[in-house]
Amino acid sequence: MMDLLNRLLAAVTETEILEFKEAKNSYSKDKLGQYFSALGNEANLKGKSCAYLVFGVKNDKTVVGTAISEHQVNEYKKEIADHTSPKMSFQRVHTVAHPLGTVLIFELPAAPAGTPISWKGHRYGRDGESLGGLNDWEYETIREQVKTEDWSAALLQEASLADLDAAAIAKAREEYTTKNPKLAAEIASWSVEVFLNKARLTINGQITRTATLLLGKPESDHFLYPGTSKISWILKDRDNLEKDYEHFSCPLILDVEKLYGKIRNLKYRYLQDGSLFPDEVDQFDPYIIREALNNAIAHQDYAIGGKVNVVEHEDGMLTFSNSGSFIPGSVEKVVEADAPENVYRNPFLANAMVNLNMIDTIGSGIKRMFVIQKNKYFPLPEYDFNEDKVKVQIIGKVIDLNYARKLAEFKELSLQEIILLDKVAKQKPLSSNEIQDLKKKGLIEGRKPNFHISSTIANVTGEKASYIKQRGFKDSHYKKMIVEYISKYGKASKKDIDALLLDILPSVLDEDQKANKVRNIVYAMSKRDKTIVNQGTTRHPDWVLSSSKKM
Repeated sequence: MMDLLNRLLAAVTETEILEFKEAKNSYSKDKLGQYFSALGNEANLKGKSCAYLVFGVKNDKTVVGTAISEHQVNEYKKEIADHTSPKMSFQRVHTVAHPLGTVLIFELPAAPAGTPISWKGHRYGRDGESLGGLNDWEYETIREQVKTEDWSAALLQEASLADLDAAAIAKAREEYTTKNPKLAAEIASWSVEVFLNKARLTINGQITRTATLLLGKPESDHFLYPGTSKISWILKDRDNLEKDYEHFSCPLILDVEKLYGKIRNLKYRYLQDGSLFPDEVDQFDPYIIREALNNAIAHQDYAIGGKVNVVEHEDGMLTFSNSGSFIPGSVEKVVEADAPENVYRNPFLANAMVNLNMIDTIGSGIKRMFVIQKNKYFPLPEYDFNEDKVKVQIIGKVIDLNYARKLAEFKELSLQEIILLDKVAKQKPLSSNEIQDLKKKGLIEGRKPNFHISSTIANVTGEKASYIKQRGFKDSHYKKMIVEYISKYGKASKKDIDALLLDILPSVLDEDQKANKVRNIVYAMSKRDKTIVNQGTTRHPDWVLSSSKKM
């Protein structure tokens, strides 16, 4: 280990795969995660198996030692495992007893082929010694790396046709015929073996994991280990307490229909409000349910042993989740491209599901989900890619009927703009480019992170009152209110001023920010404007008008 440290110290300078940190007693877990992502991604790009982060060494490579304990190291390991995607941790942590102090060498794994490492949903990279976001070229370079193995195409030597379900095979043949109506007569004449080969479920008559997953008998699930065909449906009440559940497994071509039947797709009744809205619609469009569920099956990372979950909430929300990272990187990218992906996690499985009419590969599924929700004036689907899972949340109701109705009338907005405005409405963070684009088009106002829909949209939507509540007034307006209050009542305590202003400050501010804004206004009036003076104590002020403001 001393030889390894000496080799690292002999490097001319820090590189994209080597970083020195003094870290005398501790180090930020968040910063550590960012470096884990960046160094791992750069190691992948440079064809290296690992990268190094060294504690106890200054940036100029002077050894100073670190007092970070083994307990702290274990905490770092857990933090990295909890917040990286795909879930990873250090390969090794070496302790080196250098004459000038203890040095810790963290050996970080390179990002897996085709999958950049993210930390808390963000992918990091290096430009020389600088830490920053992984640039587009680096991201695409890693993404385009070809995987040498397709889990779903593996042959199961011990499995046979006897392990497949006869009803599932019949259903598969029916769906394959629907997909290929011109071949109906020919398909009916095929033997089971020929059909399974033609539908790309078997390979030269041998059973694949895909065939077992989609057509296998329930007891055939063990062939998929460590993967599983298991899907869980869970019903939760308004307090998020579990009320009911059921588990489903192979043959999934049949059990997905059983699961679909469990979802209580109630009718959503709109308030009578003119003729824009229909009287009632399904809470969840059948296409959205099947698309989200079948996508979770097709794109799950079965190699890591996860399963698909469908959580139904009684207050009108569905959440679908599956194990594995989201290969396209971002939902916005998928919607904008509106085209098939170049790389699939389970290409053999995806192709079979296309042949059986379960999914399509024209790349428009997610975009169609967004359009369906938009046309019903429901919130757009929301994706979460944290903790090495893909979660999509579908809300089956209008959150603000008037806003939804009026926004639908603003026909000039593109779907991409509506997606961004949906993020603003949900108070989700925006990237610098998204902020710049929305501000350039006059769609949002405010300062980061407290953006709100701009007056251009507010006028169209009839939400002027809401706009004022979000934007607030100029400081001069609040100062004038304080002066008028003191003029009428002679003085004002802190409690009086808080009662006067807090409720009318911008709604995008939280309670602490509102309190801070009031303090700043009062401070400016007393120190800079000199319009009020304190005749009380610092702790219990009594503000009165200065002599220059008295009538």
